[in-house]
Amino acid sequence: MKLIVETLNKPPFSRNYNLISFDSLHDIQLLQVLNDVFTEINPQQASDVRQEDPEQRFKRMFSFLRMLKYKIPTEGGNLSQFRTGLLQGDKHAVYPILQYLLEKLPELKKRAYVARYLVKIEVPPDILVDGEVNDLYNRYIELIEEFKVTHKESEEMKESGLSVSEMKKDILSMDEEKDQLKKRIERVKKRVETVSGKDALLQSTALLRKERDREKTLDEQKHTQRNMLNHAEQKLQRLNIQLQDMKTAGMGITPEGLIKKLEEENQINSYLCQDKIPKEIEGKKKYSATLQKVAYSHAMSNSDLDGLNAKIRDLSAEINSLVEKRMVQGDPIDDKLSVFRQQAAVIANKKSAAAEKMQEFTEELHGVEEELKEKKQQLKESDGVEILKGDDFKRYVNKLRGKSTIYKKKRQELAELRAENGVLSRTEDILKGKDVQTQALLANIEGKYGVSGFHETQEELEKVSTLKSELDEEKGKTLEDISQMVVQLTNTIAEKKSNLAPVIKELRPMRQKCQELSITHEERKSAYDTTMAGLESNMSKLEQEVKAYREESMQEESRYHYIQAMIKIMEGQQKKIADEMKLYVSSDNAERKKSLREQYTQKIHEQENAGKALREKQKSVRDNHAPRIKQVKMWKDLAVIMQCKAACVLKDQNKTSQRSAAGALEEEDRLVLN
Repeated sequence: MKLIVETLNKPPFSRNYNLISFDSLHDIQLLQVLNDVFTEINPQQASDVRQEDPEQRFKRMFSFLRMLKYKIPTEGGNLSQFRTGLLQGDKHAVYPILQYLLEKLPELKKRAYVARYLVKIEVPPDILVDGEVNDLYNRYIELIEEFKVTHKESEEMKESGLSVSEMKKDILSMDEEKDQLKKRIERVKKRVETVSGKDALLQSTALLRKERDREKTLDEQKHTQRNMLNHAEQKLQRLNIQLQDMKTAGMGITPEGLIKKLEEENQINSYLCQDKIPKEIEGKKKYSATLQKVAYSHAMSNSDLDGLNAKIRDLSAEINSLVEKRMVQGDPIDDKLSVFRQQAAVIANKKSAAAEKMQEFTEELHGVEEELKEKKQQLKESDGVEILKGDDFKRYVNKLRGKSTIYKKKRQELAELRAENGVLSRTEDILKGKDVQTQALLANIEGKYGVSGFHETQEELEKVSTLKSELDEEKGKTLEDISQMVVQLTNTIAEKKSNLAPVIKELRPMRQKCQELSITHEERKSAYDTTMAGLESNMSKLEQEVKAYREESMQEESRYHYIQAMIKIMEGQQKKIADEMKLYVSSDNAERKKSLREQYTQKIHEQENAGKALREKQKSVRDNHAPRIKQVKMWKDLAVIMQCKAACVLKDQNKTSQRSAAGALEEEDRLVLN
């Protein structure tokens, strides 16, 4: 729950939950949080759970979880319980799903993305008979395979650490280098055109390049051979250590211990073969027979169910009467076998539970052994390449990270230098172009004034004069420096010889002593290494033993607490049974309380009487249903007739009122003549 809350508080969810507020969420709110996580993994899962049908929502979430390879309980009872929990938003069903999704969020995003294109559409065989549909389906399968290859290459490119911007920079720098190389090649070609024997020189340089490449490949092969030799030596050391550990582990084993272990295994296997497995097979057969009987039997009506319920009541009453007779005949207080029967039942249950656990552990052991075989096979196929473990692997990863950071820095510096080199080369080309233009302009001016080649001749004379003066100065300085250096060297050599003579005399016995000490050092170092290796192997063995003893003590402690809890539960049940038996045995009917059996029997009778009354009421309702419906219809018809009569009366009244009004008007308009 802590992991779920911390992950939901981080982007991209950014919720402000704490443990209390998250635990107090309602069922529909918890389902909405789960659906939001689904939406983060696959945006197609976005929906409002309040407006969605529960069955449709369960089908959608169930299929999505199966696609994400979530371990859904497939057994009958567990599956129905999981379904109910996911429909109602139960915490016990939703929390494990959230933990699984939030722990593997990036991996599940990738899996959901890939599943959109890799989940094949199931087409019925009768539709695939059509040629066009079959061709389209085959093309669809080919596209899926192409998507797999393309996605794999894309992931490899992403994992290689190369980004698009870096690749663009590299391409630009490579283009610049290509242009520079072309220009350099053109310059070299121009220089080489005047050289005599250029073909022989080119062949010699090609041979030299080939020999250098060959030398480089030989150095790499030598390096790989050395690495393989080191790996082989390390493998030999590991195998020797394993052999030594196996020898030390087999030293304390005796034939009696092996026989005892085999006897225990034999007892366990005999129990599984003779008791547990036959009972399971018998139970499966009975369950199968019951299912077949139900499948082949005809559909049951309400009367059949009533008959079966009556038969069950009769049999339960007969069983209760037989139990009462038995309890009356035999005194339950003196029945000492009941305690032993209970203990035997408890021991049998524990035995079966232990057998199931042992069977699970053996299956897990077989799985681990198969995985170990696969790893060994992979190790053999890797040609003896060392597989780093633990701290060595961590050191290797840290070293690799450091090298990668250094490589990135150097690559960035190289890119900057290349960019600067490109700018400088461009500047140089521009300056050279300007120089050519200037020289051409100067040549035009000289030709105009009739002194062509004056500038070049003047530059050559200045260069020759400066070179001559520099050479003269360098010659004079060189002669003086050489003479001074010779004098200084002779003096220094004489001083060093005089100073080193006593030191050399003292050094001779020290060299002999150093050789003796180096031999002693090598001997003691080898003895130290062997002692250290033995101590490390003993230390690892002792650590394993301590770990095993700690685990055993924890198991025993948990078993002790479990047994104590079971004892308390059994004591409470035994006390309840004793009180129940006292109530059965006590003859004072006035003072004794009702036993649980009597209370439950009374409740059963009350419920049976209530059911009987309800059935009688149902029967009377069913018998009087048709006449009462007829009577209701008659009343409705009578109401319709009365409404019609009332409407007719109102109509007649309206007509009479209109006639009287018309007569009054005629009397008022009449002219009387006297």
